[in-house]
Amino acid sequence: MSIPRPTKIAIAVGGVVAAPLVAAVVLASYDWNQARPWLNERISAAIARPFDIRGAVSLAWRNEGELLPMPHLVARDVHVGNPRGMQAPDELASVGQFAFAVELLPLLRQRIEIPELRFDNPKLLLQREADGKNNWTFKSEDKASVWSLDVQRVVFTKGTVRYIDAMTHVDASAQVDTIKDPRYGVSWQLRGKWNNQDIQGSGKAGAVLSLQKQTAPFPLAASLNVGGTSISFDGTLTKPAALTALDMRLKLSGPSMARLYGLTGVLLPETPPFVTEGHLTGNLGANASHWIYDQFTGKVGASDIAGKLDFKTGAPRSLLSGNIQSRLLQVSDLGPLIGADSNASKEARGAEELQPGNKVLPVETFRTDRWTAIDANVNFKAARITRNKDLPIQNLETQIHLKDGVLALKPMNFDIAGGRFTSNIVLDGSGKVNAHAIRADLKAKAAHLQLRQLFPSIDGMQATVGEINADVALTSTGNSVASLLGASNGEFKGVVNQGSVSKLLLEAMGLNLGSVVMTKLVGDKQVKLNCMVTDFAVSNGVMNSRLFVADTSEARIDVHGTVNLGNEKLDLTLKPDAKSVRVISLRAPIYVRGTFKQPDISVDKGAMALRAGSALALAVVAPVAAIVPLVSTSTGETAGCQALIAQAGKPQH
Repeated sequence: MSIPRPTKIAIAVGGVVAAPLVAAVVLASYDWNQARPWLNERISAAIARPFDIRGAVSLAWRNEGELLPMPHLVARDVHVGNPRGMQAPDELASVGQFAFAVELLPLLRQRIEIPELRFDNPKLLLQREADGKNNWTFKSEDKASVWSLDVQRVVFTKGTVRYIDAMTHVDASAQVDTIKDPRYGVSWQLRGKWNNQDIQGSGKAGAVLSLQKQTAPFPLAASLNVGGTSISFDGTLTKPAALTALDMRLKLSGPSMARLYGLTGVLLPETPPFVTEGHLTGNLGANASHWIYDQFTGKVGASDIAGKLDFKTGAPRSLLSGNIQSRLLQVSDLGPLIGADSNASKEARGAEELQPGNKVLPVETFRTDRWTAIDANVNFKAARITRNKDLPIQNLETQIHLKDGVLALKPMNFDIAGGRFTSNIVLDGSGKVNAHAIRADLKAKAAHLQLRQLFPSIDGMQATVGEINADVALTSTGNSVASLLGASNGEFKGVVNQGSVSKLLLEAMGLNLGSVVMTKLVGDKQVKLNCMVTDFAVSNGVMNSRLFVADTSEARIDVHGTVNLGNEKLDLTLKPDAKSVRVISLRAPIYVRGTFKQPDISVDKGAMALRAGSALALAVVAPVAAIVPLVSTSTGETAGCQALIAQAGKPQH
């Protein structure tokens, strides 16, 4: 008997409608606890790690905006282990109640599709070992499983998360709880250790993490304190499945930028306390990450900074590049770069080595062990640098290059007092030349520095037309400014012409030593300086004067001796020779001894006594002749300034 076509259609439609109902009845009546071994085996194969449902399993039908009701499995006491090969003994996660909806048809294609995964009271332990292996990357090791897992979104509830990282030395735990907030779904409190520093803070995150809709933003906000460095951010994660596309507003502050190395792996210099805020975007790739800190502004000490930094991880080293500008840079804020700040400043930024009370040159060692961790190519410009309102330094420009542990400032130039200071500095901290020290090479030149602009507030200097020119070339090996200068080799040459000197001028320069010497020579008054020529040879940290002459309108002063940069000791003899007949001119040598910290200036008492004794003897014979030994009869026939410059070898400028 044939069945009419309309009847066939009706039966087919009825079958389609009845099938889900029949399936629902069958699934609802099934004891799902018997399916635990099957579920454990299939999910374990799909995620390539142990999966174990130890508690009861039940099923419910829910309609959450779908056309048809969807089966929801609820499993209690669920445990997820670590991937094979990890040494970590603890499992990845345990969940008090684990609920997920399952699409039925994909099961026929050996796909487990979960539109929503819900965790109640989870305990999550994320671990990364020293070799980089972690337990949160889900992928098969030997061969692809015939079963696949597709999770579309994850819902968080109250629980705990612990993160242990052997690479970055982190062990921190967060307590997570649900909150009622239009933007965020959970909040958390964090405590632990990061590189042996205490870390604590709090934050908020979204309750639903979409793993399918990669454009859906997942909100994040936090405020952290790590060893005195404060970090706060507010933004989104827009590709959570791959942990990429971070976009946030970031604010940092702390005692020194160098303290950020332990947190970020980015090598930054020692600085005074700083604060900076800008726009951070990042992509965390499987083999490399890329971060951009853009449009940032801030303060370092009393100096302002702004610019853009770009950081890329990769082999053989990460690369930091960018541009930084400063409108006003305080000289005191540069001190920490070379350890030249005060002991109070050192303690505030956590320096391990304080400056001894009897030393002037900075003894704080450079952290060269970090130099090989990163390469850098950063441009830095400062419109104005000031020690006080009268120090006219402008337009500093430098290119900071760091590659394979070799730091180069090529060039480092700035305008000063109407002239220009130019230099190239190379510091080899790679350890290839010396495993425990830096190989340094300095070449610097000062050209056409105008005396009246260098000291604009000094009385009588505005009429001065003199200038300074100098050349410096030094090489050395050491691990601090003090040890580098104490072992340096090279030369220093300089010329000052057509100026004027006085006790008042030298005091304003901060040269108390020079003040005492000049007072002894000419009294407290302005004296015309025709020229001053210096030529020092530097050998193993000892500056030996090949030529050091100051030619004034009243005298020529020859200086001989050494300046020891290693032990900071002075051994100089100044011999004045008056140019005109002057009564009561003793012409006794002046000795400069002692240390940089405590110089000692004295007059040759023997020479003075000899001249005074001769005068007394003559007085017995002829009173008029008694003044002869006290009269200077030099005619001033000294070599002219051009001859002195030629003798020293005129610096190139």
